[in-house]
Amino acid sequence: MTPPVLKTDAQTDSKTDPPTDAATNVRSGEELDHAAVEHFLRQSIPGLSGPMEILQFPSGYSNLTYLLRVGGREMVLRRPPFGRKAKTAHDMGREYRILKALYPVFPYCPKPLAYTEDPSLMGCPFYVMERITGIILRRDIPEGMSLAPADARQLCENMTGLQAHLHSLDYKAIGLSDFGKPEGYVQRQVAGWKKRYQDARTPDAPDFEPVIQWLEANQPEDFKRPGIIHNDYKLNNLVLDPANPVAIIGVLDWEMATLGDPLMDLGASLAYWIDKEDPEEVQLMRIMPTTTEGMMTRRELVDCYAEKAGIPIEDFSFYFCFGLFRLAGITQQIYYRYYHGQTTDQRFLQLGYAVGFLEKMVRRVMASGRI
Repeated sequence: MTPPVLKTDAQTDSKTDPPTDAATNVRSGEELDHAAVEHFLRQSIPGLSGPMEILQFPSGYSNLTYLLRVGGREMVLRRPPFGRKAKTAHDMGREYRILKALYPVFPYCPKPLAYTEDPSLMGCPFYVMERITGIILRRDIPEGMSLAPADARQLCENMTGLQAHLHSLDYKAIGLSDFGKPEGYVQRQVAGWKKRYQDARTPDAPDFEPVIQWLEANQPEDFKRPGIIHNDYKLNNLVLDPANPVAIIGVLDWEMATLGDPLMDLGASLAYWIDKEDPEEVQLMRIMPTTTEGMMTRRELVDCYAEKAGIPIEDFSFYFCFGLFRLAGITQQIYYRYYHGQTTDQRFLQLGYAVGFLEKMVRRVMASGRI
């Protein structure tokens, strides 16, 4: 999960910012027991040889992600964050299970390698997967990479088509029929995120009451073709082929995946998508290069998805509004940890402002019906 981050143009100079996808030294307080992890790896994954190195990927806000190098092999370890955790979030076993089921039929997800619930290793469950190496787009197109308008549009089409393909998979055939409860999904999501937001609300956060009331009053019926939904599907969770950056070779961060309404998944994706015409305060929340020349607008992405999935979509305002509210809830949960001193990560400081901007944005959509 990636909340919005407020930045000014002066803070996004690619020559001075560190590369966000490069693993770096482990943050203070988030170190792993080197000996315990190494013993687990060598016992669980055949063929490992050579010394082990542990680094950390610094860009995530939710589960902690580490790079493990053993000889010439690179793997990724994921574990829950320290501090307060939402009751149903950060379920490592669940995340590992969907990767095991999906990988044979959807090889865009990382190959899972090992999982343990042994508390003696680091006090929490964790799992290890193969690393997918490629390009991950962050706030701006990286220096040295060009993306022509036609290529940007093609990337949007490929991204949307792959999401529709995921939704179309036969989850029963791959053993995931009990992975979620599609019936009543929308109602449970509205109620669940209402409670999560209220539980994580800090004194400086908006109450979102008009938004919650609107969502409760405008819920659509359950989608007739439920599917596997990623729940965090967005451009910076996709790995692109370095030789052909419009080709997607990986989809990361499956921690919130479940069975449910594909249109809710699309709405969650579009909550992160900033259009060129969005107000200045919304532009400050941009975390992906979605305003690059040639990138589709949110409305164009909805139309593209409708074509790929073979379903008519007219009014998408509920799904987009819910996506924005859900993103505010995710952001507030993370900000809660900073507000109460459960993390010293300074990136969390600005998230309180982002929650306020999201509240204004969702109310604009409620009033206008335009996404």
